[in-house]
Parts: sequence; C-alpha cells; structure tokens
Amino acid sequence: MKTINFPYLAVALGILFLLIINRGSQVGEDGTTALPLLTLLIINECAFFLSAAGTFIGIRYLISTGFKLTSNLFYSISTLLCILLTIQFTLLGIKLWPL
Repeated sequence: MKTINFPYLAVALGILFLLIINRGSQVGEDGTTALPLLTLLIINECAFFLSAAGTFIGIRYLISTGFKLTSNLFYSISTLLCILLTIQFTLLGIKLWPL
C-alpha cells in the first residue's frame, strides 16, 4: 500500500472505531458499560493515532501539491475528516477517562 492512500483508510477505520466506542460506552441497567473501560480507552487511543497519522500524511501531501483543492477534492475531504476525527477522539478520551 502506498502511504498516499492512508487518509482514506484512516477515515474508514476511524468511523468504525467511533461507532464501536459509542456503542461500547453505553451504560446498561446494572450500571456497567458494554465494553470494559480499559478496552474503550485502548481502542480510543489507537483510533486517535490512526487518525492523527492520516491527518499528517494528508496535510503533507496537500502541501506538496500546492493545496489544489479542486483537483484533489476527495483527498481534501478525507484529510479534513481525519482532522475532525482526531479532535473527536481527543475529546472522547478525556470524557472516558475517570477522574
């Protein structure tokens, strides 16, 4: 796989991990979550690094092409989604962490 295609993979896996985390963090009737807290935190951390790598590779490629957003529209959208997923996983990790 070429690294240039990594943001596409990062968006797809990031959305999948986001759905798993949201479904797994729902509290049941007995007060426990569907997935253990440590599992949720590990999945969140892996998804954060995955989307951060997608953001880095995507921005680096867009800079090298001179930010021609019209010719790389789908790539630019996937890089933007990687940025948004990175922010979401950061906020979700703070929310999940017990204080």
